[in-house]
Amino acid sequence: MTKTIFTNGKIYTLDELEPLVEAVVVENGRIVDVGSHAEMTLQWGRDGSRVVDLQGRTVTPGLIDSHLHLSGVAFNFLDLDLTGVKSKQEMLDKLRSKANSVPPGKWLVGMGWDENLFTEGGIPTLEELDYAAPHCPIYLKRICHHAFLVNSKALEVSAYDPTIEVPAGGTVVLDPITKKPTGMILESASKLFTKHIPEKSYEELKSGLEKAMDFAVKKGLTSVHTNDPAFFGGFEQTYRMYDELINQEGKALRCNLLIDYPYLQALKAKGMYAGYGNEKLKIGSIKIFADGAFGRRTALLSEPYHDKPDAYGDAMLSQEKLYEIVKNARDHGMPIAVHTIGDQALENVLDVLEQFPSVEYRDRIIHVSLVRPDLIKRLAVPSRIADIQPRFVVGDYPWIKERLGEKREQYLYAWKSLLAAGVICAGGSDAPVEPVDPLLGIHAAVTRRAPWDSHEGWNVGEKLSIQEAVRLFTVGGAYATNEETLKGTISRGKLADMTVYSKNLFQLEDPDELLQTSVEMTIIDGEIQ
Repeated sequence: MTKTIFTNGKIYTLDELEPLVEAVVVENGRIVDVGSHAEMTLQWGRDGSRVVDLQGRTVTPGLIDSHLHLSGVAFNFLDLDLTGVKSKQEMLDKLRSKANSVPPGKWLVGMGWDENLFTEGGIPTLEELDYAAPHCPIYLKRICHHAFLVNSKALEVSAYDPTIEVPAGGTVVLDPITKKPTGMILESASKLFTKHIPEKSYEELKSGLEKAMDFAVKKGLTSVHTNDPAFFGGFEQTYRMYDELINQEGKALRCNLLIDYPYLQALKAKGMYAGYGNEKLKIGSIKIFADGAFGRRTALLSEPYHDKPDAYGDAMLSQEKLYEIVKNARDHGMPIAVHTIGDQALENVLDVLEQFPSVEYRDRIIHVSLVRPDLIKRLAVPSRIADIQPRFVVGDYPWIKERLGEKREQYLYAWKSLLAAGVICAGGSDAPVEPVDPLLGIHAAVTRRAPWDSHEGWNVGEKLSIQEAVRLFTVGGAYATNEETLKGTISRGKLADMTVYSKNLFQLEDPDELLQTSVEMTIIDGEIQ
């Protein structure tokens, strides 16, 4: 294959040996050499090498999202997307418009609503949902995927009655006066409804996934770590889709697949394990949930919620069950990836993890939203990754201060403290919970506020520098999958994955300039996508 020289750029390698270069030489998908424009063109430009003029643009290693759900992004292309809706009325208008094209009796599924963004109106009532979509059952996932809205038609189709057995850990919210459903469904109670929603065809799901992958690449991502089997029809079908799109049809995005614990046996039966695959598609960790989310007070805390003193949140698993899951994963040599938002959930997970030796691949603690100093010390070991989502500050503030109280705010999204303690951190979006765009995640890490806010940021002592934030989405993402010798920096011998920007991220006078910065090229395997 012909060599390619990407030159005349401001190339931030994140490699301490040569942090800033002008040119990168690529061959067979690998970085052959880096250096000045003059050196690289003199040494490599005589044999018909292809030259790509970067025209002074800024380049970093290819961006990596360490935790998202491409399945959820796919469904945003397939279903009603309520992401970013700014009022109850706007949400109802979108619902009514979509319902007009849905035949009677066919489910209308949507996702992404967040009442904290509403400038007027609260969460729609059952009556309002019925008025907007009277003829079809609806099922609308909140942005966090821990709360849902249904209408009367959905209750009817799902054969709901007051005596129905609600799955453990779930709630059908009732009006305190009438004792009738409000339309709000929490956590595992969603199973009462999802079992009645027809599954999308394989072709529909694959089409949505292809669109999601293309969208991620357009946003500058070269690798993602994605968790999908529960939404894509199980492990075998999920793997088949990714294998066809990547290994057979040539989609460029590198994907590391997190596999939900219920599919561990299916994974074993296929003879697969952590690291199974190739540089484009690999099996990752076993994914489990230790708790819920702050929004509905289901994140597990060591002290009660400030705004509800009798609530501590919910443990999704007993310590005995958590131990059993980790043991089963370890028996197969697998690392685990655990959703832990509350500090007690984190403590419970560490208590179990510390009873087992580490394996070849690092365990990852996903979210680490509330973390006490004593727990930070326990996270600071080479075999563990703190998998953080900087954009959560946008979704959770300012209401989270009321949830947890001022005393605990210093321990919320304590990224600077994690890094200072030597914790290996990787950056992700948890899309579709937050936007796929990694530049928005970097902006949140640096400013600790929403793009539309003008204050100094929430808990400013935990702000990251641009360099630290970019490292989360490059170096950190590589460490999360034990691929730090393959990617994460622009270094000789590594994969030729790079992201090219319209502005110099490292020389911005105001971090809000990130919001006007665009990705101009995404380079994977040395090819412009």
